[in-house]
Amino acid sequence: MRMGILQCDDVAAELQAEFGSYPEMIESRLSNAETDCEFVTYRAIDGIFPQSVDECDGYIATGSRYGVNDNLPWIDKLETFVVSLAEKKKKYVGICFGHQILAAALGGEVKASDHGWTVGITKNRIDVEKAWMDPALKSLKLVACHQDQVCKIPQGVEVLASSGSCPYYMLQYGCHMMSIQGHPEFSKAFVNALLDGALDDIPASRIRDGKASLAEDADDLLFMRWIANFVTDGLA
Repeated sequence: MRMGILQCDDVAAELQAEFGSYPEMIESRLSNAETDCEFVTYRAIDGIFPQSVDECDGYIATGSRYGVNDNLPWIDKLETFVVSLAEKKKKYVGICFGHQILAAALGGEVKASDHGWTVGITKNRIDVEKAWMDPALKSLKLVACHQDQVCKIPQGVEVLASSGSCPYYMLQYGCHMMSIQGHPEFSKAFVNALLDGALDDIPASRIRDGKASLAEDADDLLFMRWIANFVTDGLA
């Protein structure tokens, strides 16, 4: 399986030596989930995209410090590319920002959550079970770090998972596109370090509660298996 990573940001330089950047995190986690992938990274943040949607079997769009509503040329170009993936029914998985850009590109809306920042491990119920969710779960726990979230979904999109504070946590578009607000590629150690440097942006009480939540187990490797199942389904 040839997987294209649409890189939408860089991890802070002071954290990269220990944790790597987004592509390395995704590659490592998918490898630990025992998937057989060849990876190609496209720096979407620099306006670099595949010349053809057929360069890869599927694509993963990463998180980002930027918002989908920021008026930046590379974000507009990413939306256009995502629309082309949808038109060609190419496999796509969106993570956090990648989740939001898919919804926005296809007619949904994204805005700052009324609940403010969400950080740490969150628990979300599985509302619709799919065959690619193997092994199956009734709820899903992943780390999160976001303020914006999808507030209106495009017509015909399935809500696969939700919570009281994030009603559109995981979405599926037909059989070829899926996205999630959480971060299955983030380790708990990385989130802990990330929150240590976020004191000026996130309320101290949210940081304290978020760091405390990291004592719980997360379903990150299992979700990476789900990603592999989703992308490879129908490719053979």
